[in-house]
Amino acid sequence: MMDIAGFALAVLLIELTPGPNMGWLVALTLAEGRRAGLAAISGIALGLAGNAALSVLAASFILAQSEGLAQIMSGLAAAMMAWLAWQAWRTSGSTSAAATPTAAARPNFYAGLVINLLNPKAALFFITVMPQFIAGGQPSLPQGLMMAAISLSIATGIHLALVLGAEQMRPMLMAHNRAMIVRRILAAAMLGVAVWFLAKAFG
Repeated sequence: MMDIAGFALAVLLIELTPGPNMGWLVALTLAEGRRAGLAAISGIALGLAGNAALSVLAASFILAQSEGLAQIMSGLAAAMMAWLAWQAWRTSGSTSAAATPTAAARPNFYAGLVINLLNPKAALFFITVMPQFIAGGQPSLPQGLMMAAISLSIATGIHLALVLGAEQMRPMLMAHNRAMIVRRILAAAMLGVAVWFLAKAFG
């Protein structure tokens, strides 16, 4: 049994927190237009899909070895969410181009692909957090792939909304005080998820 709603909420919290993909897409769209932004989204989606698929395979294999590993994964998932909450709390929430990856900015598709395919944070999120929303903490491959698809759909939807509304959303995203408030609310929510994971592991 899968807690799809709970998992979707956890992914939404992560994706709504301003980060490199968000800032890069906004800056790229404003600088080069919608077509460039859509090309970047395609690369990001493919990179996230590959990352998620590999992570699901790893999680399914690792957790199948021992039931005790599920408890360890709960603890690691709690640490992961707590770390993300701390990162969200302490940073300014800037989404300017200066805060985004630029080493592989062209072509935009390949930039998005490489940046997200090789993102260790995304892999760690899937391996540790995904099992918390599956009964017994041991996801089957189909369950894992379904959750990967849910995560990818949420991320791509948010990225698409950013590109299509970049000019309208830019003032909101760039406003320092507003970004701080939003980021800290999301940080508190992620910390709550971390506490829940911890209670699940040792309760």
